[in-house]
Amino acid sequence: MKTFTLKSELKSYLNEIRKDKIVSFIPTMGSLHEGHLSLLQKAKESSDIVVCSIFVNPIQFNNSSDFEKYPRTTEIDINILTEKKCTILYLPEVSDLYQENEQVKQFDFDGLDNFMEGEGRKGHFNGVATIVEKLFRIISPEKAFFGEKDLQQLQIIKYISKQLQIPIEIIGVPTKREESGLAMSSRNKLLSEKNLQKATLIYQILQFIEENSHNFTVDQLKKIAIEKFSHQTDISLEYLEIVSLKKLQPISEFRIKNKNAACIAASISSVRLIDNIIF
Repeated sequence: MKTFTLKSELKSYLNEIRKDKIVSFIPTMGSLHEGHLSLLQKAKESSDIVVCSIFVNPIQFNNSSDFEKYPRTTEIDINILTEKKCTILYLPEVSDLYQENEQVKQFDFDGLDNFMEGEGRKGHFNGVATIVEKLFRIISPEKAFFGEKDLQQLQIIKYISKQLQIPIEIIGVPTKREESGLAMSSRNKLLSEKNLQKATLIYQILQFIEENSHNFTVDQLKKIAIEKFSHQTDISLEYLEIVSLKKLQPISEFRIKNKNAACIAASISSVRLIDNIIF
C-alpha cells in the first residue's frame, strides 16, 4: 500500500497508474472496524485500484468536544489497510484540504437534510458535502462506497453527485453488526461493556418497527417505540423517525409499494449513536 499526505502527489500517482483501470474510493474518519472493511471488500471485488482516505473532518462536527473525543487510531488503521491490501491511503492534514479561513460551502439538498441529522446538527451536511466533493475531485474514482448505517449521508451524497455532475457510482453497503445486533461504529469504542449491552436496545426497537409495520399505524409504532426508550434511564433518545427511503421525509402511513426506513439517534453516557433499518 502506498500512502500519500499531499493531494498533489496523490493525483500525480493516480494519473500514472490508472490508465483503463477502475478506481474505487472509500472515505473514512479512521478508527476502522469490520464495517469499514466490508466496504473495502466490496470495493476490491469490483475495481482494480482501491483508495481509502482517513481524515477527521473538523467542519462536520457541531460540537468541538465531540471532534476532540472522536477516536483516532492511525497507526492501527494503517496496519489494517496494509494487511487487507488496500492499494492507496490518503492521509492528509487539514492544510492540504482547506485554505486558511475557508468558508464552508453551502449546498441545496432538496429537503433531504430537513429532518433527523440535519435538524439537530445544523451545518453538519454542508461540512460532509464539502469534504466529499473535495475528495471526489482529487481522486476522480469510478465508484465510491458508503455504509448504509449513515443512511441520510448516503442519500445526500447520491443527490449532490448528480447535482454537481460528478460521474461517480455511489454504492451503499449494508450495515455491519455485532453479534448483539449493535451497528458497528467507531464510537462504540467509547462505551463500557455495560453500556454496549444497553445500546443493543436501539436495533431491537428498529427490528420491532420493521416486524410490526403491517400491524400498527406509523404513529402507533412511534409511540410504542418511544415508550420503550422511556424505561431506560441511561439512554437519551434524540429522535426516532419513520421516513420514505427516497426523500427521507417522515411518513404518516405505510404503503405497500414504498420503501421506508426507521431511523434512530440516541446517546448513552454522552456517546451519540445512530442506526436505521430499511424495509
